[in-house]
Amino acid sequence: MTTASDQTQRGYTLWQMTLYMLRLGTLGFGGPVALVGYMYRDLVEQRRWISEAEYKEGLALAQLMPGPLAAQLAIYLGYVHYSLLGATLVGAAFVLPSFVIVVALGAAYVAYGGIGWMQAVFYGVGASVIGIIAMGAYKLTTKSIGKDKLLWAIYLASAAVTVITQSEIIWIFLGAGVLVWLVRAPPKRWSGRLHSVTFAVPLAASAAITTTSWNQLAEIGAFFAYAGTFVFGSGLAIVPFLYGGVVTEHKWLTDRQFLDAVAVAMITPGPVVITTAFIGYLVAGFWGAVVAALATFLPCYLLTVIPAPYFKKHGRHPGLIAFVDGVTAAAIGAITGAVIVLGQRSVIDWVTAILAVGTAAALWKFKKLPEPVIVVIAAIAGFLVYPLMTH
Repeated sequence: MTTASDQTQRGYTLWQMTLYMLRLGTLGFGGPVALVGYMYRDLVEQRRWISEAEYKEGLALAQLMPGPLAAQLAIYLGYVHYSLLGATLVGAAFVLPSFVIVVALGAAYVAYGGIGWMQAVFYGVGASVIGIIAMGAYKLTTKSIGKDKLLWAIYLASAAVTVITQSEIIWIFLGAGVLVWLVRAPPKRWSGRLHSVTFAVPLAASAAITTTSWNQLAEIGAFFAYAGTFVFGSGLAIVPFLYGGVVTEHKWLTDRQFLDAVAVAMITPGPVVITTAFIGYLVAGFWGAVVAALATFLPCYLLTVIPAPYFKKHGRHPGLIAFVDGVTAAAIGAITGAVIVLGQRSVIDWVTAILAVGTAAALWKFKKLPEPVIVVIAAIAGFLVYPLMTH
């Protein structure tokens, strides 16, 4: 008998998945919340390459592990049917386009002494992205939470905690998973047959480069490896941690440069965490960008592929299904809360409010409207309107 998973596996090639992630990394605006929404829409709903259960397993694993949410989900979805090779190629394809764009912007930034137009562009793009994220959160909520009262309670609690603390707390996800597991599929006995997963704590090392200070590259590698290994939550969760290390502790950048680095990450496609490459470039040029990006993403790669076989093998176990449902509900609640938190920072006047609401309305009305088109329109609007609003 052919299973749904077998049918899904024959639905696409590794090359097709790699090209999809390359395209998403090139055109996927909106940060981690929007990117995980795009993956669900494209791979689960439209193309049916990935099953609902596989997506939820990947999302749960990405939420439980430290590091960038969207990149880890992409790596897991590559792993689902093509193991380590799939995880490696898909992960690289997802991250590479934004890395190239950010390094090019870093070169322009250094050459021209800052990017003054960026504030104007981000003024429009930031507001529009809120509309994109809100629609993604709505779709995830209606599809995954349904009418389950327990999941709704977890969802609302997680959203409230995210809004109040302005961060994502790992214990909320773990607690939600355990709660649903105990309610739906309580263990009859502790058999000891559920193997514990040992997660390696990777330490990324930088390659020796003769033209750049080895000590500085080693410092960059060690700092960003630590950030990639121990910072939980979506891509934006790493920003406060980076500020403390990059500006306050190491004094690599000024406040203005750091804010520009975050803005670059927000107005470029792909994972927000790619801001580490921009910071690395400002500190130590091209090889600084390479070391910072590798040090950030290598831990998230390892912390995804090491536990992935366990999730894949035991994915249909009732206890794990219940656990994943609980974590997923908490994760989507955190995503919804993040919409509110980000909205408070990006929707600052009536123009940005119109852009955010207009974007959500356009996506609601025109289901196949490409997000990059909206982002470009919002960028132009911001570029034109921002100077008028600030005078």
